[in-house]
Amino acid sequence: MQNAVPHANLIEASQENIHERIFDADIFVGHAKVPVPWQDVVAEGRLLFIQSSAAGLDHCLHPSVIDSEIVVCSASGLFANQVAEQTLALLLGLLRGIPIFYRQWQNKEFVRRPTDDLHGKRVGIVGLGGNGRRLVDILNPFNVTVRATDYFPEQKPVTVDELWPHTELERLAAWSEVLILTLPLNEMTQGIVDAKIIAKMPKGSYLINVARGACINEPDLCAALASGHVAGAGLDVTDVEPLPASSPLWGFPNVLITPHVGAQAAKRTDDTTKLICENLRRYFAGEALYNLVDKRLGFPHPSVLYQT
Repeated sequence: MQNAVPHANLIEASQENIHERIFDADIFVGHAKVPVPWQDVVAEGRLLFIQSSAAGLDHCLHPSVIDSEIVVCSASGLFANQVAEQTLALLLGLLRGIPIFYRQWQNKEFVRRPTDDLHGKRVGIVGLGGNGRRLVDILNPFNVTVRATDYFPEQKPVTVDELWPHTELERLAAWSEVLILTLPLNEMTQGIVDAKIIAKMPKGSYLINVARGACINEPDLCAALASGHVAGAGLDVTDVEPLPASSPLWGFPNVLITPHVGAQAAKRTDDTTKLICENLRRYFAGEALYNLVDKRLGFPHPSVLYQT
């Protein structure tokens, strides 16, 4: 990174001291997983640019940052391949009964039980950013029909049957046999999938969340799982992480839970560093930045997404 900005003074910070070291920085690169006094940082007036190493920006889009002149860029789409693979693992695991068969395997039981198919399903995707678009490519060979909602419905890929405005979530839920969340977390998407939306989903449908846990009202999801309205849920994210042992989600045999590993990648550090270095070079050169975030929405426009 020093080679990309040889004139810069790099300040190494950890999760333990980022809340202090950030006051010494003009540019912040990384992902603060601990509380940062953003209002005080903005008031200090030094920080100019945030380059997040994550796609989700709920860790830094404090209201004071949104209202400031601080430029924010994300890592949106950087690990779209891995998020798509995680989505497929969760979805196929549910459809083919892997949670149930795994429990049988543990007990040395060889019992045939019903399974479901992905081929021919109606798949709805909520949020068609970098992750959602790559997911469409991965799902396409399964001969599914894909519809989606997004803030930019004019950017429809040819592999998507229909792309509707984000306001059409109820309509999408009512159509989808599989509903997949790949949207960011912000004030508008907090708890967006609640009892009302879940009730719109066809009985026996599946819900997959590789976005942010707080996008789903978990008590409402549990009620739908208990009633059998939702056939299964695949969750790489939960409202509280780690998911408490007391959560009823652990008790459902038709729920697959993974510990927020969707963006894990064998070359994560290398790929992230490439994006950061390129954007730092562009920032100092006054060039257009990749993944420049609309801070009001909490994510970049599809036209500025970084391509690996």
